[in-house]
Amino acid sequence: MSHVRGTMLYASPAPETDRERLIRENDLVVVVEGFNAAVAQRIRIGETFVSRHGRFPHAAFVGVAFGTKIRASDGRGFVHVCAPTPELWTKVLAHRTQILYAPDIALVSAEMELRPGSTVLESGTGSGSLTHALARCVAPTGKVWTFEFNETRVKAAAEEFRANGIDEVTTVTHRDIERDGFPEELASTADAVFLDLPGPQKCVASVARSLRPNGVLCTFSPCIEQVHKTIVEMKKHGFADIKTVELLGRHYDVEGRCLQTDLSAPLSKETKGGWRKDQKRPRDGATEDSASTLTETVVAHPQQRLQSHTAYLTFARLIPAPENWTETLAERAKTSESGNEEVLKRAAEFLAKRRGTKKRYRPQSDAPKQPSKHVISNPDDYSD
Repeated sequence: MSHVRGTMLYASPAPETDRERLIRENDLVVVVEGFNAAVAQRIRIGETFVSRHGRFPHAAFVGVAFGTKIRASDGRGFVHVCAPTPELWTKVLAHRTQILYAPDIALVSAEMELRPGSTVLESGTGSGSLTHALARCVAPTGKVWTFEFNETRVKAAAEEFRANGIDEVTTVTHRDIERDGFPEELASTADAVFLDLPGPQKCVASVARSLRPNGVLCTFSPCIEQVHKTIVEMKKHGFADIKTVELLGRHYDVEGRCLQTDLSAPLSKETKGGWRKDQKRPRDGATEDSASTLTETVVAHPQQRLQSHTAYLTFARLIPAPENWTETLAERAKTSESGNEEVLKRAAEFLAKRRGTKKRYRPQSDAPKQPSKHVISNPDDYSD
């Protein structure tokens, strides 16, 4: 981990002052080139970072404070060197799988009620985006146990966690949680569990065994069918306070505009086109009166585009089981099996009432039907 207190975990054994927040060799830094443009760099003397803004030797980064504005050696432009945080790391990490982004991560961390000292289980390590945020939440005395079924991704994540300094509070293990469940030694130890799996409903029983009473389960599911199956299993295993949410962010554009203050005057070209710094001077014939009706101001408006769907987040709390809960579940199962006939009867009566008839539901019989008394058996008796 970088020597700087507050870079990735916001915790270190020996707090350091702000004056010591200097970049050293082998530190991880996030080079910010502009809005939504950043890249991670490991500082090594002799290497050079090259971008559209110019050439930046790593030696120029050593000894400067995090957040410093560094100019290119050829004088073309500049960049900012920032300390790595889980939020910045999400923007610059290498994608081995689809990842969670800051809005979803923030809600997950808050709803799972994580704090320093918490123990959290994660299934579906992937690229480690959420794992870094979980480690920051539970550090320095908590623990993150993360599991991944792909062995190649496990090795890459373990090396990454070690390089970023979160390996002291994070352990990544090769294990198929859908098939094998969480390890028995973790039973009743977790404060929260996060599942990012194709079939989270298969793991609910194992999660209920691993959580402490009042622990929180969160599932990340792209499809609503997954959510439905998972909630059914949650209710079977003593979970309550179940809710599902979907986060759809909305971006706003902020720009300068010329607003016309005199509504009685005709709409000017400046008002239609907006205001820009490189706006040309008024043409000949433009009067000061027309310019005086315009006011330069800053406006914000939402972008007119559809928001992309990420996934549904389902949260549930494990409620301590009351006395004789096992016997109650068994009795409910018997009642549900014997109650199918009653459900069909009620449905038939409801449909008959909707049709305006008095027809009642009767179980079908195997006996042959008797001919109706109102049917003419011999039509020749009534002929001329």
